[in-house]
Amino acid sequence: MTIKVNGREVEIRSEPDTPLLWVLRSELKLLGTKFGCGMALCGACTVHLNGEAIRSCVTPVSAVGNKKVTTIEGVDAAHLQEAWSEVDVVQCGYCQSGQIMSACALLKKKPNPTDDEIDEAMNGNICRCGTYPRIRAAIHKAASGKTENTSAAF
Repeated sequence: MTIKVNGREVEIRSEPDTPLLWVLRSELKLLGTKFGCGMALCGACTVHLNGEAIRSCVTPVSAVGNKKVTTIEGVDAAHLQEAWSEVDVVQCGYCQSGQIMSACALLKKKPNPTDDEIDEAMNGNICRCGTYPRIRAAIHKAASGKTENTSAAF
């Protein structure tokens, strides 16, 4: 089977019912997308499928078809990464790729989201460190375009 990941077509050998998460991590060695719960409850496995944030742990690779998969390694998120760094969002960092992917999808749909829109879009992305207020602040900062253009390492 061939799927399109981060702008390139890749041949995969996995069975059609294999969760997309395991294809990305085990077969394609794209380790930025994390395993958290395996039940689509925590958001650590969030990727984009044709620009929509989805949970890859419960999405069989057969559901991808001709759609484009974008992982944290392939998303254009420099503005969010800068805001994340400036607001000092990250503590342990485990959930951050899923948080960034959900925030990117939100900002594509709503370039200047309200607090309620942010809360709704980020609902289901669990941060065990409890940095939710900083995540919201970073999304607002990225939406405003007022980041310092520092280079954040993610």
